[in-house]
Amino acid sequence: MTEPSPGEAEASLEKLTAPRDGLVPVIDRIQTLRAWCEAAASAPEEPVAVDAERASSYRYTSRSYLLQLRTGTAGTALVDPLAFAMPASLQKTLSGREWVLHAASQDLPSLAELGLVPDRLFDTELAARLLGMERVGLSAVVADTLGLALAKEHSAADWSKRPLPQSWLVYAALDVEVLIEVRDVLAARLQEAGKSEWARQEFEHERTRPPSPSRSADWRGLHGVGSLRSPRQQAAARAMWAKRDEIAAREDLSPHRVIRDREIVAAAKEAVRGREAFDRALPASLRKKDMWWKAARSGVDLPASHLPQRPAPSYPPPHKLWSKKYPQAWTRYQALRAAVTELSEQLDVPTENLLQPSLLRRWIWEHEEAGAAETVREELEALGARPWQAEVTAPALVAAMAQLPAEDSART
Repeated sequence: MTEPSPGEAEASLEKLTAPRDGLVPVIDRIQTLRAWCEAAASAPEEPVAVDAERASSYRYTSRSYLLQLRTGTAGTALVDPLAFAMPASLQKTLSGREWVLHAASQDLPSLAELGLVPDRLFDTELAARLLGMERVGLSAVVADTLGLALAKEHSAADWSKRPLPQSWLVYAALDVEVLIEVRDVLAARLQEAGKSEWARQEFEHERTRPPSPSRSADWRGLHGVGSLRSPRQQAAARAMWAKRDEIAAREDLSPHRVIRDREIVAAAKEAVRGREAFDRALPASLRKKDMWWKAARSGVDLPASHLPQRPAPSYPPPHKLWSKKYPQAWTRYQALRAAVTELSEQLDVPTENLLQPSLLRRWIWEHEEAGAAETVREELEALGARPWQAEVTAPALVAAMAQLPAEDSART
């Protein structure tokens, strides 16, 4: 019998199109939030489902523009964080209990800006990854665990808009409506699969790790910047990036809404040839705007000593170069990557969750041969692997290294 396609399977699911108890009004008064906190505080052992809506595609910052909370006792709260500062009573109510989020790394930084930091965490996306689920978006996980079809629209909306449309609020409420139920199903599956401790370590790592810098935090993160070969072209791009960042911060706009990366790079490439060539590289709406030309020329005209310098060589060297420049490291890499891939299939865990690829490459680069599994485990942990990752991958790395021909066991 032919299995139904994902689309057919989804069509057969019960659709969850509105909160079961009705849509609650947005909390924009601190007294209302305190009332929710009092209700939640009556059952301090309950986990709390948490989500936050941002407007990163529209605004300069990644702040939260709507905060969604839900406990079994207190129900759902939709909180407008623009209306007031989060009260100490909310922090007290949420402290000590487990927070349930989906893809927590996306929301934890903006929650921290509100003074909200979890003491314990359960990430339903990470749990789904550790369980080897093929699709780990919230809608897919809800469908898999609860047999419900969840509305998916409005995820990329401008949540800084006021007032928020009711359809958006329904979507936001549904994001936490069944999250604790999903958590319970996934927790049981993790226990059955013997992966509960793996998940605990992953959740704690996610909870405590500092946020990664965004690509837009530095001019070298411009898409296509590698095509700028001349230091003066790079200086033009750097100056235009700085002008864009200044405008975006001042007007609270997402930088790409001021001028796109590809437009900066294209114009910077032509800036050394003069104003006419520079203008031709820009879209019509940006041509003849002196501020971009002045910014670009301020970079082009810098003294040589102030031009961008070549960045320090990366360590280890990019693995794409290994096959030609470091063939013995490349041989080790191919063998050990294959071993990790095979292990990931056996354990039903994605390779990137089993052992971070950059960490694996660094270990391979630094080790021409493997010692005992216990030694390798310690080395992996020193590089940042979680204990469970090091424990399960170290024996596989040792075995794969032992299979390499003797002449391939040393780095050139």
